[in-house]
Amino acid sequence: MARGTHGAGEDHDCAPHGTHKHDLAALEMTKWFDNNYHYMVPEFSRGNLYGMIHPDSDPSVTARAVYVVDPQKKIRLILTYPPGAGRNFQEILRSIDSLQLTDREKVSTPVNWQPGQPVIISPSVSNEQAKTRFPQGWKELKPYLRIVQLHD
Repeated sequence: MARGTHGAGEDHDCAPHGTHKHDLAALEMTKWFDNNYHYMVPEFSRGNLYGMIHPDSDPSVTARAVYVVDPQKKIRLILTYPPGAGRNFQEILRSIDSLQLTDREKVSTPVNWQPGQPVIISPSVSNEQAKTRFPQGWKELKPYLRIVQLHD
């Protein structure tokens, strides 16, 4: 995957061992996504490890959760979907872009933010610090709400 990340899928339902290969082939035929990530069928699932499978759940229903784990192995984002809903890869990528941006700059991304759109300067950044960090200037709506357009 791009963005300096690695994707991984994990099969932890009760399907017979090896049937995930047929599922992947069927998904690949749809062209809804590129199968360019690791796929694992572990003896002990990370789904169990991270607590995403309820102990009283129906074992024939697959959990639909996405975890974004940073290089320090800290879970930064959890998205949970009902079994019948497909995951939104564009939202996953947008979230990774936001996490990487906010780690690199002292900003927050607003609701519905997309890469390249303005962001919010963190309230912990003083105006003096902001002048150095953001020489292009910003729009101040409130003292704690300063909007800046970052340059790529």
